[in-house]
Amino acid sequence: MYVIKVKGVAKIPDYVQLRDDSFTLLAYFRVDRPDKSLDKIGLGGKADQIMKIVNELPFGQIKKIEL
Repeated sequence: MYVIKVKGVAKIPDYVQLRDDSFTLLAYFRVDRPDKSLDKIGLGGKADQIMKIVNELPFGQIKKIEL
């Protein structure tokens, strides 16, 4: 799975994309509101672990993660 952190501009907030190994979009959510999207794809229990990675990740970078 891949995590991409996207910097927002002006009125558009910062977003996070979660993609599978084929780079298909699994989830797209605001950095400050991950709960609903992670629950929907079955990763609600790993939200803290994912958000720790997201908060450390610089904007515009892609990081491969294993959950």
